[in-house]
Amino acid sequence: MLVQDREDGVSKSPKGPKPIRERSSIPLSRTPNRFNGAKNLDFSTWVSENLYKILTILLLISTIAIFFYLRSAAGDTTTLLCLQSTQTHSIRPEFPKINWNNIPAILDKSTPYANFRSEKWVVVSVSDYPSDSLRKLGRIKEWQVLAVGNSKTPKDWNLKGTIFLSLEMQAKLGFRVVDYLPYDSYVRKTVGYLFAIQHGAKKILDVDDRGDVIDDDIGKHFDVELIGEDARQEVILQYSHDNPNRTVVNPYIHFGQRSVWPRGLPLENVGEIGHEEFYTEIFGGKQLIQQGISNGLPDVDSVFYFTRKAGFEAFDIRFDEHAPKVALPQGTMVPVNSFNTLFHSSAFWGLMLPVSVSTMASDVLRGYWTQRLLWEIGGYVVVYPPTIHRYDRIEGYPFSEEKDLHVNVGRLTKFLVAWRSSKHRLFEKILELSYAMAEEGFWTVQDVKFTAAWLQDLLAVGYMQPRLMSLELDRPRASIGHGDRKEFVPQKLPSVHLGVEEIGTVNYEIANLIKWRKNFGNVVLIIFCSGPVERTALEWRLLYGRIFKTVIILSDQKNVDLAVEKGNLDYMYRYAPKIFDRYTSAEGFLFLQDDTILNYWNLLQADKSKLWIANKVSKSWHAVPVSNKSDWFVKQADVVKKVVATMPVHLQVNYKETMKSDETLTICSSEIFYIPRRFVSDFVDLVNLVGNLDMHHKVAMPMFFTAMDSPQNFDSVLNSMIYKKKPPGNLTTFYSAEAPAIHPWKVSSEQEFIKLIRIMAAGDPLLMELV
Repeated sequence: MLVQDREDGVSKSPKGPKPIRERSSIPLSRTPNRFNGAKNLDFSTWVSENLYKILTILLLISTIAIFFYLRSAAGDTTTLLCLQSTQTHSIRPEFPKINWNNIPAILDKSTPYANFRSEKWVVVSVSDYPSDSLRKLGRIKEWQVLAVGNSKTPKDWNLKGTIFLSLEMQAKLGFRVVDYLPYDSYVRKTVGYLFAIQHGAKKILDVDDRGDVIDDDIGKHFDVELIGEDARQEVILQYSHDNPNRTVVNPYIHFGQRSVWPRGLPLENVGEIGHEEFYTEIFGGKQLIQQGISNGLPDVDSVFYFTRKAGFEAFDIRFDEHAPKVALPQGTMVPVNSFNTLFHSSAFWGLMLPVSVSTMASDVLRGYWTQRLLWEIGGYVVVYPPTIHRYDRIEGYPFSEEKDLHVNVGRLTKFLVAWRSSKHRLFEKILELSYAMAEEGFWTVQDVKFTAAWLQDLLAVGYMQPRLMSLELDRPRASIGHGDRKEFVPQKLPSVHLGVEEIGTVNYEIANLIKWRKNFGNVVLIIFCSGPVERTALEWRLLYGRIFKTVIILSDQKNVDLAVEKGNLDYMYRYAPKIFDRYTSAEGFLFLQDDTILNYWNLLQADKSKLWIANKVSKSWHAVPVSNKSDWFVKQADVVKKVVATMPVHLQVNYKETMKSDETLTICSSEIFYIPRRFVSDFVDLVNLVGNLDMHHKVAMPMFFTAMDSPQNFDSVLNSMIYKKKPPGNLTTFYSAEAPAIHPWKVSSEQEFIKLIRIMAAGDPLLMELV
């Protein structure tokens, strides 16, 4: 009764309505009273008694009026229904207000990479431990890999040479977009794009961690350089604009697969399998977005995946790698994904991944949105032949994950082609289009706010928005003459179907069972012989070959009979990679000049997993002020700067943490140093970075070592070596069996070698067996 009274009892006064069970008698008992007394004729009293009825009628009339107003304004109820489907957003979202001229800079103050810069970046989302494909990506020269984590990523995720942004690190970067990103999605790559731009990116390869770059060479497939000497100044085939009603094409047909279609292609276009009647041509240089094809498992939608898959056999679809790349004219679009796409800096604004749509639709909607805006700056998308191989190891995802594509993408392409803006700056157009797409229901007001945050973050990290170019969409299209028609007939490739032996034995190897052989038996010794090799080469092998895996001798003059290889001491580091390749199972590599004596028995306690070099020996390793020296020092310092600028992140960070100033040049005579197996790849990378630049060995080695690891991590075994600039008169007093190495000590004849052996016998009595 209490509940019923609370619900039905509008007023507690005696004149209020009676309980529900007595309402049936109200009309009979109150009808005569309608004509009683002047009190009932009083207008104010009547309004007071019927106020709730009046308000109800007015509210109903207002609702009907608003409904018909919206219906007439929109032409149909599509907009209303789409916007009503959003959760708590208003029917017309509020347009963000941005003061474009007052956006403070955002600097990296929270990561160890504040001073790191690189022009070429690979951005990937990671949800599991590093895949083999990702490890291969990390070894591609000149490209810095950036892995962006999410809530699924293991806390101890780590991959050498790769920058990893955990959720905690992302939160500290100060980007506005972080507030809009889901925790468990790959769209958090948006943070990675901003981070790369903040750290000098000019090219960003957008990939996933399941693809292997074909031939491990990104530049071989994509046009990484659009201007300058390295740019390919060539003509590019372009789809014809002859059919103004065609807004989207299937690029897989051009590359030999007519029955395969990409994710994001409108389903109504799937049946269009005929090849192009003809193409046109354009000049290269503005292909700001380059979409690569994927062999193996290409980017296909769930409809294709589940209707073409037989049993449990994996897809292994191949495309024509020799087919020419093909461009899209204004007014025609192509699906663009986040699996294998290269963005140039003028298109970085188009990297934003929307957050209010499903993850399987996010990158495709981004691609269409970006293509439309790309026309505003005169850029275009080009589709390239296979650039990666993706293995079919994915788990099936439900069709519902792509609902935003299959329902809206056909309408979206038509909307984008017809969209126009009168704004005078690109970022204003971008925000206006994002707002228009929310009005049309392609995404929600959340992405309008996200776009505003994204654009402000771009400006805050130093990105310069490109200038607009006049559009020709509304002008009559130029007719295509017979001479402008270029023919290319695609192949018809088979459609979907289910599925060191080590050499160089040491000459004169003896005494293999001595105790030092066990410690250094898997270390390669490399000696540079500056003296007459015909007098000393065999002796060096006799001395050190008893201990080390093998002894390689280099000299200015090659001698086949003595197995002496040609080398140049000024560029000694250039020969190391070939030696590394010959001894892939070696534990490490020890370099020695023949004017330095190695007391190997004093190296037993050294850590063979660390770097060794005489960095604490002041006469061997020293910094030289460049300003007060000759042109040679200035040129060497300039070469160092060039190489450091191209180093991968882990090498560059190490180097800059050690070398605080560019005004000095570090010189190391490099008579002796050791490289363990785990640093071999870094050493080879550094040699490749130097390339043909004229960098002296004495300059290269300190740069290499400080880049590979921090000096505090070097093993200190060589710190106590005896080091002099010139040998003393009495070598007997100069030598010490307790030192790890002695410099200088010259051996140029057999007699001098015998004297040395007898002196070294103080540390190794077995040496007396040699003389």
